[in-house]
Amino acid sequence: MPASATKPLRVAVLADSDTRWKWGTLTAKRIAPRDIRLDGYLLRGRATPTARQLGEVGVRADSLREVTATEFLHALREETYGSYDVLVLALVGGGVQAMLHGLGRVWAGRPRRPVVVTGYVGVVYEKLTDGLLLRHGADLVLANSRQDAERFRAVYEGVGADADAVTEVALPFLGGAPHTGDHEPYRVVFAAQPSVPDTRADRTYLLNRLVEHARRHPEREVLLKLRSRPGEHTTHIEELPYQKLARGLALPANLRLVYGHMGEVLDRTDLLVTVSSTAALEALHRRVPTAVLTDLGIREALGNHHFVGSGCLASWDQLDAGHRPVPDEEWLARQGVAADGSYATAFDAARARIAELLDEPGGLPPLTPYYTPVTAPGYLPGILARHHLGPDGTPLPGAPAAGRDPGPVRRIVRRTARGAYRHGVQRVAPAIRRMGEL
Repeated sequence: MPASATKPLRVAVLADSDTRWKWGTLTAKRIAPRDIRLDGYLLRGRATPTARQLGEVGVRADSLREVTATEFLHALREETYGSYDVLVLALVGGGVQAMLHGLGRVWAGRPRRPVVVTGYVGVVYEKLTDGLLLRHGADLVLANSRQDAERFRAVYEGVGADADAVTEVALPFLGGAPHTGDHEPYRVVFAAQPSVPDTRADRTYLLNRLVEHARRHPEREVLLKLRSRPGEHTTHIEELPYQKLARGLALPANLRLVYGHMGEVLDRTDLLVTVSSTAALEALHRRVPTAVLTDLGIREALGNHHFVGSGCLASWDQLDAGHRPVPDEEWLARQGVAADGSYATAFDAARARIAELLDEPGGLPPLTPYYTPVTAPGYLPGILARHHLGPDGTPLPGAPAAGRDPGPVRRIVRRTARGAYRHGVQRVAPAIRRMGEL
């Protein structure tokens, strides 16, 4: 056996938020054919995760850097960083597309390049075609379920794009001990989402119903599981944090606001309640009774339409009366939940595909995204320009200098600017909207 087959794989993950860092790093560990050395890169932006958010994920990288898009491309161009075996792009669709074009320029003429992997953090319930075509060009486009794999291939084939990259896996953060019986005290957890629902009235309604449930059932422990602390951002912008809405309420003694790792919270959860959070899939995987709320309707804008047929749809009135949803087994199997014990093999196809590509004689062919200046001349340049790249993937004039330490003053300015942005999103913008409704 050659030494190259036994040494750890060099894997890089580029992520733009806490949830995508979690997905990217856990995915890297799941799909690697053998042990890895993990180098992490955080794409600088409004949702760059904080140290607390990174720590909550529980995955440590061997190295970690915060970079701009052009700085990342420069790092991949350097000889010391040019020997990666696998690159995971854990980014929003536009970021993936920009990196595919930028990396295509960086690797032009090179005999070898890494295997490029991308995918989705959770449930894909909106912008399916747009998001998929922005991810086309990666060597593996991971689908988190059988249903997603079928939909992904249908989209690519429907536009005449190669669908071979679509690879069925599962969500990388499923796991934990299954729920085998109720705890004492019985625990109800409401998994909050940053952007669903998005109006003050709807979010206040859900909070009030959670408070009411706690008062109706003083023997129960009721938790409001929050995604981020004030001032932090996740993948989606949270303009109206539940922490802020709860300040004016007299919360019952059995209701608490909690942060932390969802898996640890689920260890003692007896009923998971949400609008459409991926936490529902984590709970279902562990056989935790799970309710997807219908109080605000079953609508695409909420994402709960994804759970039609699941057996989990329910209202607060039903939950108050003691209803415990029972999931449909066939629906679970199609969603990659793997509650039947098949999770251990869910990543086998991806591992085999990566091993095959790493052994490709003569290296891999150039990256070939579906979007090019020929197929999308009115769309692609704007996507690339947002990351300071020209239509051909090269850095635009004035792009942030690569490989240069920003220095203490510039770092302070960046933190201040990011804080000002978050203040504007969470405080100023809502106030302006309220004034406009007067």
